[in-house]
Amino acid sequence: MTFKSDIEIAQESKTLHIREIGKKLGLTEDDLEFYGKYKAKIDYNLLKTHKRDKKAKLILTTAINPTPAGEGKTTTTIGVADALQKIGKNSIVALREPSLGPVFGIKGGAAGGGYAQVVPMEDINLHFTGDMHAITSANNLLCAAIDNHIHQGNQLNIDPRTITWRRCVDMNDRQLRNIVCGMGRKVDGIVREDGFDITVASEVMAAFCLANNISDLKEKLGNIIIGYTYENLPVRAKELNANGAMAALLKDALKPNLVQTLEGTPAIVHGGPFANIAHGCNSIIATKIGMNFADYVVTEGGFGADLGAEKFLDIKCRMADIKPDAVIIVVTVRALKYNGGVDKSNLNESNLKALEAGLPNLLKHIENITKVFKLPAVVAINEFPTDTEEEINLIKEKCNELGVNVALSQVWSKGGEGGIDLAKEVVRLCEMENDFEYAYSLECTIKEKINDIATKIYGADGVDFTKEAEKEIANLEKLGYGNLPICMAKTQYSLSDDPSKLGRPSNFRITVRKINISAGAGFIVALTGDIMKMPGLPKVPAAQRIDIDENGVISGLF
Repeated sequence: MTFKSDIEIAQESKTLHIREIGKKLGLTEDDLEFYGKYKAKIDYNLLKTHKRDKKAKLILTTAINPTPAGEGKTTTTIGVADALQKIGKNSIVALREPSLGPVFGIKGGAAGGGYAQVVPMEDINLHFTGDMHAITSANNLLCAAIDNHIHQGNQLNIDPRTITWRRCVDMNDRQLRNIVCGMGRKVDGIVREDGFDITVASEVMAAFCLANNISDLKEKLGNIIIGYTYENLPVRAKELNANGAMAALLKDALKPNLVQTLEGTPAIVHGGPFANIAHGCNSIIATKIGMNFADYVVTEGGFGADLGAEKFLDIKCRMADIKPDAVIIVVTVRALKYNGGVDKSNLNESNLKALEAGLPNLLKHIENITKVFKLPAVVAINEFPTDTEEEINLIKEKCNELGVNVALSQVWSKGGEGGIDLAKEVVRLCEMENDFEYAYSLECTIKEKINDIATKIYGADGVDFTKEAEKEIANLEKLGYGNLPICMAKTQYSLSDDPSKLGRPSNFRITVRKINISAGAGFIVALTGDIMKMPGLPKVPAAQRIDIDENGVISGLF
């Protein structure tokens, strides 16, 4: 049996003019800035002029730890928004923007899949409205300002050896991780070690997504620490007078992008930091726009609940003063069997023993959401044709023991129609009272906050800090940054910091090897394991499958 590719399904869809999508939200043409027929930007100033009394319900979609078998979190998020429309609810989906690195690298397209997609998927996956380029430009403007300042006399007394601000590019390029720049003549700058991060790992992306408006963004950009003086005092972007120009480059990018699902449900796609190295969710402005113009907003956090959801709840919700009304935890039978030790090539075979061995991973994520954060949750099984009734029933049984219902999701094959049961459970959960709590208090020390995340969320026995990390923690607390939230940089593949430890590991400790301050974004980054801010391409990158014909029709984007 052959299936149409995602891009074929998207290209065959009947897409509405974006003004019609705006109308569904009560937006006029004057409220939108058109980027062609099917994309538009929404002015964030509407949050001031179009206030509504009715509070929207916020639904967060998360998942188990990702596996090569795939989970379908974005697909489920889109499908649920479509299903809510089908049962008569005014819904919108709020997603992250894909990054070119993963699109051309290991992931391929990242706009949902099957009959639960956002369109135009080719545009969304490629240059879209240029937001990523604007973020790259703002980041590199600050780099240029730093090196020029030193070249022109270095009035701020910056120690080039301490510069932490790196260049960035929106492409997986391992060759650029570590470079030497400024070589050549005296007029070509000072020679120093440098490197590139991928754009989505830039602090500019994090500040951009956590800003409430352009003034807030300018202030956050100004607070970015770029390095230290010879006296070991922090130097900020505002001391280089760079933040105003950086914000100017981002003025249009800060406006959320309005597109649609295959079924014409409004969709906002805006901002996209990685969840294993940053906070992993779309912009505060996008979420608030959604909550201002719809009754149900379905959004997502990157990777599993140990990363994206934790950061959404502990970082984004604090800064935006919002809280979810319900959480969807996406799982597949295949992924659980993989967690239970089955090789990727044998996942289509029924295997209750392996499924039972892999289930603790799901159960830990459920416990995190319901017991640590105290939020109501539903498990969505993203169904595959090879799933057996016995396997489905086993998952239901184990989830029910934790007081959580399970709904089958068939949105990949059926669109919104395949998510109606899930949507109904989400609506039910949204009507429940919840006692949402954070995983840690900001009043705790940096070490205490990291320990709370590691023990409560990951299930670790404790945390070990390298001497380098210890030194930086002491320095940051001395500088007055001890009250910031923590952004854990950790492998997405395991609850631990070791990607090979699948399922629900026990008797392990987390090692924090390095601490970085993201003063502009407003959090502290704790690096664990072998996490890099510039991924590489795999042996056979997705780019090798992507092509375009003489009529401009793109193929190979999944």
